[in-house]
Amino acid sequence: MSNLLRRAVDEVANSEGRTNRHIMTGLVITATAVAISALIARTNAPTPENPEVYSDYEELVQPEIKPPPKLFAAIWPPLFMALTLSGLRIWNAPRSAARLQALTLWGAIQGLNAVWMALGPRRLSGQLAAAVLSLGTSAAYAWRARRVDPPSANMVAPYLGWMAFANVLTEELWRKNPQARTLRSSQN
Repeated sequence: MSNLLRRAVDEVANSEGRTNRHIMTGLVITATAVAISALIARTNAPTPENPEVYSDYEELVQPEIKPPPKLFAAIWPPLFMALTLSGLRIWNAPRSAARLQALTLWGAIQGLNAVWMALGPRRLSGQLAAAVLSLGTSAAYAWRARRVDPPSANMVAPYLGWMAFANVLTEELWRKNPQARTLRSSQN
């Protein structure tokens, strides 16, 4: 039973030949980085009691194509899990320059996710810049990860598609709301 479990972990986490300590360290690092981004997103999310927690400007003119909030809530967890597993698989790959580059890009994606989500509609220009950088960095990560561990690159494909869609939404929000392009102080 123990061998079956270890083989399953090795298959999923690309960890054959790695110690349990190495695998757990990678899991803690990758899960923590993704969890921080998710926590920032949740902290900055509007609530029914306070639908516009971000600013003092009038309600934003919404894009014509806007998915319902429940769709966002359903999509982000699997995307974050795929990013975590992708990062873990790269972490467990043999050391190489390509692995280091992929891990660096993966870390940059997490940082850009945190910035993008922290900005929210408070500063649409910054949010748009972070979203575009995140999309580009994700594409570079997928390209680099493919050389290290092709399944890791494949795991990022849905995230890339979602970020492309999010970029379209953010750009349209930015274009339709010139008054919201700068940070405004809250009058609460």
